[in-house]
Amino acid sequence: MIARIVFVILLVLFLPQLYLDYYKYRQDKLWVRILHWLSTLAMMGVTVVLAFERDFVPYDMTVMNIYLIVLFLIFVPKAIYVLCSMLGKFARKTFHTRYNWGNAVGLFLGACVVFIVAYGSFIGVRKLDVNRMEISIPDLPEAFDGYRIVVFSDAHVGSFTGWREQLLKRDFDSINAQKPDAIFFVGDLQNMRPIELYPVRAILNSLEARDGVFSVLGNHDYSDYIDDDPAVKAANEREIVNRQRWFGWTPLLNGHVVLKRGATKERLVIAGVECNASRGDLPKVRTDVAKALRGVRPDDCVILLQHDPTNWRLEANADPRVKLTLSGHTHGGQVSLFGFRPTELRFPENYGLYREGDHQLYVTSGIGGLIPFRFGVSPEIAVITLRQMNN
Repeated sequence: MIARIVFVILLVLFLPQLYLDYYKYRQDKLWVRILHWLSTLAMMGVTVVLAFERDFVPYDMTVMNIYLIVLFLIFVPKAIYVLCSMLGKFARKTFHTRYNWGNAVGLFLGACVVFIVAYGSFIGVRKLDVNRMEISIPDLPEAFDGYRIVVFSDAHVGSFTGWREQLLKRDFDSINAQKPDAIFFVGDLQNMRPIELYPVRAILNSLEARDGVFSVLGNHDYSDYIDDDPAVKAANEREIVNRQRWFGWTPLLNGHVVLKRGATKERLVIAGVECNASRGDLPKVRTDVAKALRGVRPDDCVILLQHDPTNWRLEANADPRVKLTLSGHTHGGQVSLFGFRPTELRFPENYGLYREGDHQLYVTSGIGGLIPFRFGVSPEIAVITLRQMNN
């Protein structure tokens, strides 16, 4: 991850320090100036080391999380201050003003960044929203009117280390407390490798629902983000599926199950598709809705589990049997400022409930993330009660 933007980060670290050393610290004693430079050079050194990480991120995210917190609590606000100060200098010379108001603006914006980072890293991640809603489904069998499901996604359990492990347990306890008929997990159980699941396997094995737990794989559940032998990658992908089965979950890999209710055995089909590679250099197409629905009756009502909501418009809602699609992947942006989430720039459907004709999509913000950070978009579990749509 750092390798992709290493030169940008190095410039953000080096140039502001050079500016401050010349304009702010020039009159200080030499040892004071050296101390300022040492902290910057140390951070630059850590950046270079992390850039040589063979995988997308290290297996142990502790160092990465500390690095990012220090970067955004100290060095990014410093860079913002310097940029505003430079613009202020230009404005003062251009408009012949007495004060450099850029310094005040830079201090304010830098303080805002510090608040957002501190809140999102230590308070926002502790929250959990239990979002309850009713969704009316066309052609929903009468026996499934009132059927209760819990949807969660993007656990990224490798990031629930240390004190955060108790947050994962709380989330799973909250899921069980809803007494659902079925639980749907819509992808990204791990960050990089299945070994991350071992420390929390008792938590992952604790889910209970009347009809069971159904899951699909997310982009992080494949081996697209690790640099390893192809045989190791294939073994990892088999293990993540087998581990889910060991937990009592039912992975739906371009497949489906049929739930039956009532004396007449009314049917509700739960289908799930695999996730396409999300990195540009890995053009792997795994999603196959047609395969997942092979053998499904023309009059069946289908709920589709699909990690990435992008495919909803491309393929999923083209099939009249698919009435509701459940997705994750976006994390709701993890950040919302004045109602704007950065994922809105890439995903037309990035958080919440969407409808087009008889097709509906719910995108959950998930319970975790590769980087444990939330500001304005809390982790959530969605409790959905299915209702027959009145014609």
